[in-house]
Amino acid sequence: MSAAARRRESWRRWLGALAACAALAAGPALAKPPVWIVRSPTATLVLFGSVHLLPAGLDWRPAALDDALAKADEVWFELPIDAATDNQAAAAALARGGLPADRRLSALMSPGDVEKLNQVALTVGCVPAALERMQPWMADLTLSVADDAKAGADATSGVERQVQAITPPGVRRRAFETAGQQIEFLAGTPLKDQLASLGWTLHEIEADPLSYQRVVGEWMSGDLTGLQRDAVDPLKAISPRLYDRLIGARNRRWAGILTQRLRRRGSAVVVVGVGHLVGAQGLPALLRARGFQVEGP
Repeated sequence: MSAAARRRESWRRWLGALAACAALAAGPALAKPPVWIVRSPTATLVLFGSVHLLPAGLDWRPAALDDALAKADEVWFELPIDAATDNQAAAAALARGGLPADRRLSALMSPGDVEKLNQVALTVGCVPAALERMQPWMADLTLSVADDAKAGADATSGVERQVQAITPPGVRRRAFETAGQQIEFLAGTPLKDQLASLGWTLHEIEADPLSYQRVVGEWMSGDLTGLQRDAVDPLKAISPRLYDRLIGARNRRWAGILTQRLRRRGSAVVVVGVGHLVGAQGLPALLRARGFQVEGP
């Protein structure tokens, strides 16, 4: 998945979006996404990489995840999975997503990209004049969300919402971040990187409409090489700085939090975007480097 598709994976839930293709039942019928098991002398963590929004009816849950949820003391998400967090995120996005009254998005872009922006906006059902008032990162998200909404996926069928629903009520819910922090990861990105990301989103919507479908097939079949290629590497190429804000720095921070959790007793399930689990800077690799036993692909 490209940078834009993976960002959608990280942010679309709290924007109340619909996502990706209704025909996403890619990969073998019996294939299931992978899990990682991290052990210390006192604790066990099960790591699961999510796609935050999925079409209704996709049979994605591995038995190992269901078993871990039944036994867990805690479940960790990127954000709390509740209406209050959704509302906070939407309010923060609106507060940080607009340009000053005397500025327009098109003035920040090349003539070629402005033409492409207008064409893509009409394709996905957005009003170009409304995008003109947005910061590049907000326009980027708006177009991505509209493109996915046009495809018609079910906003209630994402991994986190399903995990929240099946986890026993007595299991403690924990979160790594707040809605405001997640908004700041994008809103605080330098303008140059925002524009580079927006340019890639425009290209993706035009040239690679099946990118999300492809990555869900890789996710379902446990194709880590494909996930690295499609869900991680494009963002590194477009903007190393944005990659570190969205993936690298967060993974390092989360690895520190999980290290502390592994020093306590009990068991926990950790559900974060799948892009956070693959590659040399993914959470499994970082926890292995800290000396923990990690079982998995």
